[in-house]
Amino acid sequence: MFVGVCKLELFIPNSHSLKSKRMVGTSIIKRIQNKFNVSISEIDENEKWQKMILGIAIVCNERKFIDKTMNNIFKLIEYDGRAEILNHLIELY
Repeated sequence: MFVGVCKLELFIPNSHSLKSKRMVGTSIIKRIQNKFNVSISEIDENEKWQKMILGIAIVCNERKFIDKTMNNIFKLIEYDGRAEILNHLIELY
């Protein structure tokens, strides 16, 4: 069994309030949950308008699947265009 955990730092350039940040963040989180069936939540930078830190967790039986899923999540966020990935850290257990 493998557990993949990712800390993902996002920049939301068109956000000018916490309300607009949360609208974008909620939309991205729901799309990722529905498409990839992973656990995801905002874990830090809750009070900043243009920055969001997400925590993502995947449990499966193949490391290759975790790598592929994380890369697809990154592509989905980049393709969406409302947020930019500033940094990410993936740990496997």
